[in-house]
Amino acid sequence: MSAAAGGPLQPPAAPRSPWQRLYAAAHTRRRERARTAARRLPRPVISIGNLHWGGSGKTPVTVVVARHLAERGARVAILSRGYRRRSRGALLVSSGEGPRVAVAAAGDEPFLMARALPGVAVLVGERRFEAGALALAELRPPPDLFVLDDGFSHLGLARDLDLLLLPAADPFGGGRLWPGGRLREPLASVRHADAVLLTGLAEPAAGAGSELARALGAHGFTGPGFTVAERTGPVRELAGGALAPGTAVVAVAGIARPERFFAAVERAGLVPVARFAFADHHDYPRSSLDRIERAAAEHGAAAVVTTEKDAPKLDGRLAGRLALLPLAAVPEPAFFVWLDRRLAELRR
Repeated sequence: MSAAAGGPLQPPAAPRSPWQRLYAAAHTRRRERARTAARRLPRPVISIGNLHWGGSGKTPVTVVVARHLAERGARVAILSRGYRRRSRGALLVSSGEGPRVAVAAAGDEPFLMARALPGVAVLVGERRFEAGALALAELRPPPDLFVLDDGFSHLGLARDLDLLLLPAADPFGGGRLWPGGRLREPLASVRHADAVLLTGLAEPAAGAGSELARALGAHGFTGPGFTVAERTGPVRELAGGALAPGTAVVAVAGIARPERFFAAVERAGLVPVARFAFADHHDYPRSSLDRIERAAAEHGAAAVVTTEKDAPKLDGRLAGRLALLPLAAVPEPAFFVWLDRRLAELRR
């Protein structure tokens, strides 16, 4: 049962399927080989990642962690893959003053982070070590700390802290690997994490993080667990105005778990007269825009409301008003206490 439903956190047993066991053994060997081959940057690296195929709230958590570190005086650079970007190699998306390249070149999530984090550099690269080396060569002053976005399974770069995110709606992914399940790596990989974070909670759940950590002990995890609540900001038009509660809207999302966004639209008091759930990182060709515009006209919607991740790809391309509903991650205070202590130990 999911944590979101209030049931007990009980991870499934290891799959008995011979194919699942073969895949799990292959992942284990891959990690063992990477342990000696990983390249190390001359600065601490904090990795934020997951075991699931998308939908664990990595980007909001990356934003809140990077902001926390920057507010405490660290010069932070985020290293991201830039999934589905239309560029190659290491690229400086932002030196801390907003995006300097288009969303297509940066990728939607790095572009979002560059907008959301003044004072924090954002770089992309298939090889995150090369992106980090570019940051050290180009940025003045250079960063003194790196945050590795979606880094748990990116083993080419050594890291000093591994934060593993598990979605409250599906924390164990059924215990099965792709293609038969929803996990990138077997649950046994949790033993490589320094902390686990239960994400996507509508409300704080006292003790849920510790319960998650205890449940994962059966798979070798020995660190602490924390919770991350999800908060929505006010709905605002890209042109600057606010949408009043009760406004009829078309809700549009190209993210891994669109149902979370649609539920947030309703919690914000809006009335979604039509919903479009596109694939994660959707590029919005003209055919998709036409479907959205037809639905808005047919249902008399006053605006199209979308996610922060999708807004840059829709801005200026739709007839009518476009608004966004921001979703922010709010980790429990104990997480930041733990993180600050671990970073102090690393710097010593």
